[in-house]
Amino acid sequence: MFLQASAQSTTAVNTGDIIFQLMSFLFLLAIPVGIIIFVVVLRRRTSRLKRVEEKLDKIISEKDNSKV
Repeated sequence: MFLQASAQSTTAVNTGDIIFQLMSFLFLLAIPVGIIIFVVVLRRRTSRLKRVEEKLDKIISEKDNSKV
């Protein structure tokens, strides 16, 4: 009787174990995805700043040329 009970308990799938494994897997995936998203956002911000600087330089140079 004990052998049957132990055999059944080892083959049973625990829902808590599945949830824990999925959460651990998602956490491990979230780290590299977060780093990639951070790098992409940083690059976009840098390119946006460059465009704004170019526009500002153009406006300043046009203003200086109109004074002369």
